[in-house]
Amino acid sequence: MRETDIAIIGGGPAGLSAAVYAASLRAKITLIDDGLELGGQLIKQTHKFFGSEAQFAGIRGIEIAKKLIQEIEKYKNIELITNATVTGYYEDEVITIVQGIDGKIFKKLKAKRIIIATGASENMLPFVNNDLPGVYGAGAVQTLMNLYGVVPGNNVLMIGAGNIGLIVSYQLLQAGIKVAAIVEALPRIGGYLVHASKIRRLGVPIYTSHTLKEVYGTDCVEKAVISEINQNFEFIPGTEKELEVDTICLAVGLSPLSDLLWQAGCQMKYIPELGGYVALRDENMKTTKDNIYIAGDVAGIEEASSAMLEGQIAGLNAAVSLGLKCANYPEQNRKLKEELKELRANPLSKKVKVGIKKVLIKGEGD
Repeated sequence: MRETDIAIIGGGPAGLSAAVYAASLRAKITLIDDGLELGGQLIKQTHKFFGSEAQFAGIRGIEIAKKLIQEIEKYKNIELITNATVTGYYEDEVITIVQGIDGKIFKKLKAKRIIIATGASENMLPFVNNDLPGVYGAGAVQTLMNLYGVVPGNNVLMIGAGNIGLIVSYQLLQAGIKVAAIVEALPRIGGYLVHASKIRRLGVPIYTSHTLKEVYGTDCVEKAVISEINQNFEFIPGTEKELEVDTICLAVGLSPLSDLLWQAGCQMKYIPELGGYVALRDENMKTTKDNIYIAGDVAGIEEASSAMLEGQIAGLNAAVSLGLKCANYPEQNRKLKEELKELRANPLSKKVKVGIKKVLIKGEGD
């Protein structure tokens, strides 16, 4: 049985930020991640970030990951367990971990505090022949291209005009891959218009109020049929368009990976604005279980910049709750929350702010 002050589950932007902040206050940290390397989604994000200078505005995601990992390496009080999956959280507050490709290494860990930063999983979409080779999630496409230098296909249909769909489309074009079109079920583009403008200037049409109806192919994707839909998301007959494509890329949203929160007995609530079931929490990112904090997409689907700030808030407060000293703690905590508030002060964060109001509970000192 290993013991630690704070176990952080997830080594993406939220988990790394939480680890750095808590370790700076001399907490003993155990950081667990299922990847072969740390960084989460950052290690495949080649675009530059928006936001404030404090949250790496103007820096590419891959470079942000390097900076955070360099910070992690400065602290001897951070233990890393990579290529590992947390398989359970039990009544005696023990975390079980399976490590290695073959899963033969089994570990037990007991932590005084836990920060769950497990991120999210990609949503899929039902359509005819959605099991054909050539149908990918956007995250899989980014992994193939930006990590391994492998193109997914030659002619892509992108489903979803949120930031992920727009950014991945641009990355496909940069790799010399044709993007036949971007299809969005909503009547408006969901991502930043600056991304959409770049795509349109390169000649890629964006069809709003459209969705994918079916895909044709024998051994792989050969054609796709898209159709206009009404406000009830029903196909409008006679509006079908047939596209010669060999790849379908789905960027239709994410769902929080909240399994451990359910198992731990945290109070959960379905919040569509945050992507699904999320844990109730106070402003310090503490859940209804006093020893468990959350940060990042598991707390609600948002941008990586927000995830990093949530991680810092969770790391700070988890460490302070153990009695560790932080010079000017109230001011530090207030400053982080103010930065997060400023980051969300844009029209695209309106939905997120509505969702957060539904899950926010009062904590001590509120």
